[in-house]
Amino acid sequence: MFKFLKGVVGGSGTGLKDLPYNIGDPYPSAWGSWNHFRGTSKDDGSPVSIFSLSGNDAQDGHLAAGRNGVKRLRTVRHPNILSFLHSTEVETHDGSTSKVTIYIVTEPVMPLSDKIKELGLKSTQRDEYFALGLHQITKAVSFLNNDCKLVHGNVCLASVVVTPTLDWKLHAFDVLSEFDGSNESASGPMLPFEWLVGTQYKPMEMVKSDWVAIRKSPPWAIDSWGLGCLIYELFSGSKLGKTEELRNTVGIPKSLLPDYQRLLSSMPSRRLNTSKLLENGEYFQNKLVDTIHFMDILNLKDSVEKDTFFRKLPNVAEQLPREIVLKKILPLLASSLEFGSAVAPALTALLKMGSWLSAEDFKVKVLPTIVKLFASNDRAIRVSLLQHVDQFGESMSGQIVDEQVYPHVATGFADTSAFLRELTLKSMLVLAPKLSQRTLSGSLLKYLSKLQVDEEPAIRTNTTILLGNIATYLNEGTRKRVLINAFTVRALRDTFPPARGIVALCATSTTYDDTEIATRILPNIVVLTIDQDSEVRSKAFQAVEQFLQILKQNYEKTNAGEAGATGGASAIPETAGLIGWAMSSLTLKGKPLDQASLASSSSAPSLASAASNATTTATEAPSVKASHHTRANSDFTDQPAPPSPTSTDGWGDIENDINEGHESDKDGWDLDPIDEPKPAPALSNIQAAQKRPVSQPSRPPATSSRPKVSTAKATAKLEDDDLWGSIAAPPPATTSRPLNLKKTVQSDDEDPWAAIAAPPPTTRAKPLSSGRGRAAKPAAPKLGAQRINRTSSGM
Repeated sequence: MFKFLKGVVGGSGTGLKDLPYNIGDPYPSAWGSWNHFRGTSKDDGSPVSIFSLSGNDAQDGHLAAGRNGVKRLRTVRHPNILSFLHSTEVETHDGSTSKVTIYIVTEPVMPLSDKIKELGLKSTQRDEYFALGLHQITKAVSFLNNDCKLVHGNVCLASVVVTPTLDWKLHAFDVLSEFDGSNESASGPMLPFEWLVGTQYKPMEMVKSDWVAIRKSPPWAIDSWGLGCLIYELFSGSKLGKTEELRNTVGIPKSLLPDYQRLLSSMPSRRLNTSKLLENGEYFQNKLVDTIHFMDILNLKDSVEKDTFFRKLPNVAEQLPREIVLKKILPLLASSLEFGSAVAPALTALLKMGSWLSAEDFKVKVLPTIVKLFASNDRAIRVSLLQHVDQFGESMSGQIVDEQVYPHVATGFADTSAFLRELTLKSMLVLAPKLSQRTLSGSLLKYLSKLQVDEEPAIRTNTTILLGNIATYLNEGTRKRVLINAFTVRALRDTFPPARGIVALCATSTTYDDTEIATRILPNIVVLTIDQDSEVRSKAFQAVEQFLQILKQNYEKTNAGEAGATGGASAIPETAGLIGWAMSSLTLKGKPLDQASLASSSSAPSLASAASNATTTATEAPSVKASHHTRANSDFTDQPAPPSPTSTDGWGDIENDINEGHESDKDGWDLDPIDEPKPAPALSNIQAAQKRPVSQPSRPPATSSRPKVSTAKATAKLEDDDLWGSIAAPPPATTSRPLNLKKTVQSDDEDPWAAIAAPPPTTRAKPLSSGRGRAAKPAAPKLGAQRINRTSSGM
């Protein structure tokens, strides 16, 4: 029999060393002869509780009752009954005597009496918590009596323990036995171990050992009495000394007093059924009990009820005991969100409760749930996460953001909802600092490149603002490729004035070297000084002054012999214009770069690239005459141009436009003085063509860089006499072909547009009046003079 019970207990029987748990410090109190210890698992270090019971004789009654308790605890499962994990029985020998110890391992709990002292609750909060605990223990007792037809036999303060989430649980099953009231032949005690129960906790029929009356009584009669003893000990604050003390009802709440008296009725048949006690709406209806009860049956509620409940929960939580909210309601809320039973407003309540935790506890209790929620397909959950990302973003590690959060957030960049796209964009202000350079350059910038041409002006504006704020997190090469392209080519030319991003450009001024400022930034900003929007004009003037001041300071440092001073000076103080989003109140945290600017480099573009820049110049500065473009393009062949960074990210597809805008701006500003024209050798063709008969003119060679002064004077006099005469004149007579071919080649060499002109016609040249386009350009010197005159007439 002993071996059978030992097998039921499930212990190895080989010694304490085989127990897969470490025994820690004991608690000061425990039920009966048991000792209660703190413990941890040897596998993962998780906390547990360990109960031990020792006896000198294997047939000791206490050990027999203990084995009964182990068996009952193993087989009975209920949310409000202590959870069994492991048990073993160890026998040790000390000389001629032997000692047997039973160990039970359960979920981590502590005695209720110790927990009440630790919480230190007063008045209303104490009564609300007691109501919650009594409700849980009453459900456990009702389950045993009504559903399982079992009698606990010793419900009292010592038989209740509390979990880390402040739930009350029933244990001490040593006396527990089946109710055999239907067995008329039974005559012995119904509770074999009833002698373990103190006399003060026994009803009168148990004191008299009247088992016949007990068997005729309802199954809940004994435990209803014990529940009354528990209520007394709770509200009196002391252990029950004798049965007569139960008559003292001073501390019992008035709403609970009638039920308390019925639980302690002297007649067993008239005692209140524990299930009926749960129906006492007046006592058990309070904010704490109602809140936890609602969350326990959350799956049974419809969406309207859930939405209403969770919207009120943040305000209700402030009125409840703080420790109960953090240890009980917060875990329930996190679990309901994680498994999908809660709606989006629950996230607001979760974050508010989480704000009451320490930083370390927040990472353990709240953050894992939030990270899992980013994978949710519920759009309302996603919106709520993005709206509150500033409350938990700082707590997430870079690895979690890069690997678990960003892949799900990035789907919002391409969402069909503009509101969700904008929230996704704004969330990057918090998440971008935690992203790796690979994710920043390979993914985020590509999304931002698309958002910079979004159909919503607010999104385009906030994209430019975000770029200015996250510039400090980009590596040097990425900043070199992206920022100028994004700001000057797209932002400054946006049709929506707030999206032009002048402030963002100024805030990143330390990123650019002198060459970029002088050749790519200032020419684009100066155009905005005549913008139709007054605010844009004002910011443009401020930007021009700032960048000119940077160039001036660098020039002075260079003259003073200070080496290495190529970076920008002071940016806009505290990036005041870059703190807020354009269309919302989400606070920005970006700051200007504090590091030195990038070193400049130079390269010479090809002639074809320089020639193609004239197209953009016609759009940017229409007041510049065509002759100026021709001459400037001719001069460009001998001048090195500033470098144009090659973009391989989201702005790479607009690199040609960047080059055109940059070079054309130089064409419009880097011109020779008008009062000192530099005559081209082709001008001598005009004079020769107007003299008849045509003869071999004496002209300077094609390689001459500047003609003589007399030639310039003759050219000026010719233009003053008749500027358009050569165009109106009929085509010249047939001339010597060798001379014409020679002059044609020379004219093409001096003409920067010759590379893209149509080939010479194979038939006889038509008169000038019948076709004045480039495709009709004949080889005669007369026609070459006409084209030059038409260009010169615009001077």
